[in-house]
Amino acid sequence: MAADQRLKSIIGGSIGNLVEWYDWYAYSAFSLYFAASFFPNNDPTAQLINTAGIFAVGFIMRPIGGYLFGKLADTQGRKTAMTLSVLLMSLGSLIIAICPGYRSIGIFAPVLLLVARLLQGLSVGGEYGTSATYLSEVATERRRGFYSSFQYVTLIGGQLLAVGLQLVLQRIFLTNEQLHEWGWRIPFVIGAILSLIAFYLRRNLHETAAFERRSTKTGESKNHLLRLLKHPKAILTVVGLTLGGTVAFYTYSTYMQKFLVNTAGLSKDQSTLLTFCSLLLFAALQPAFGAISDRIGRRPLLISFGILGTAFTIPLFNALESARYLPLIFLLIMLPLIIVSGYTSINAVVKAELFPVEVRAMGVGLPYSLTVALFGGTAEYLALWLKQLGHESWYYVYVSICIFISLIVYLVMSDTKKTSLITD
Repeated sequence: MAADQRLKSIIGGSIGNLVEWYDWYAYSAFSLYFAASFFPNNDPTAQLINTAGIFAVGFIMRPIGGYLFGKLADTQGRKTAMTLSVLLMSLGSLIIAICPGYRSIGIFAPVLLLVARLLQGLSVGGEYGTSATYLSEVATERRRGFYSSFQYVTLIGGQLLAVGLQLVLQRIFLTNEQLHEWGWRIPFVIGAILSLIAFYLRRNLHETAAFERRSTKTGESKNHLLRLLKHPKAILTVVGLTLGGTVAFYTYSTYMQKFLVNTAGLSKDQSTLLTFCSLLLFAALQPAFGAISDRIGRRPLLISFGILGTAFTIPLFNALESARYLPLIFLLIMLPLIIVSGYTSINAVVKAELFPVEVRAMGVGLPYSLTVALFGGTAEYLALWLKQLGHESWYYVYVSICIFISLIVYLVMSDTKKTSLITD
């Protein structure tokens, strides 16, 4: 692939990824405002638990998406799978945007919200494996860590777009009452439109050379899952390295916004601003960490995350509980994000490097999605539930244990930079 084609493919794949994750995280960012519309309860924590529960249920569809779109990507092409996934995300966002509230249609309101999240879960479950595979395959060997890191740049960028839009609506265009009444629908309308634009862009992407070489040699597989199961060590490695990383990521980023309001006592405006600024720096760190992995290998970064995440999660959250000085709070938010960058920046390429081309997209997407569904998707719900029980500190211990389990995997696995199964 020529250099200009490679750059165009990376940009096109990344933009579509950004839009997908914007749609996914808009739900989390604006749940502070629409929770009462779908769940009539006077307890704000209970409302958030209900919306977090649907957020978690959306993750159930991600393994199904990982399987369906992974098989599609491995048999029909990465481009085809990525194009269809972003179209499905647009439909989910549109349903949320126009769904009436509980006062209008009763129990059907949360049911429709659930259906929309299931569709989005199916879409984003397929997105991760196919985009991780696509970006890893179009990158050159020497800069594979750097280029593949843009998957998390755009993943975080999706969060930034959601939180940034929230800031603009909060501070410029809408009052707090308007946001609660109808303003929360705006991001989902925008998400549906952006997904259609991303659909158009992805239709014009180049297919990867790795897939085209594979397709001419092997053709379609009728027993795709069985072919994947011939690589049990790689599958278990994906599960193990994802466990601590996904719990840490969703804790340090998605749940952090609620934590700052519910536990640290900040206003919603302050929480949104701090979340936006910290995520902006977090996104900027990803290519730097990816480039470092191209020089020193993947394992040193993973091991650093495992050690630091295990040691510092509990003291950092304890410090945040009592912190009142905004610059200090910002620093305490950034430290865990810097730590988890050792995982987020390179996890896509590490997983892609574990599998041969004929099962790569499903190999990356399916075990990852299963692990995220079980641990990442339930992180926020578990944190809020333990808070309601009066044992929020137990959650910090849980996060530390999950990271420690992954640390063990990092210590025993091979460095995929040296053993990569991806060929240019």
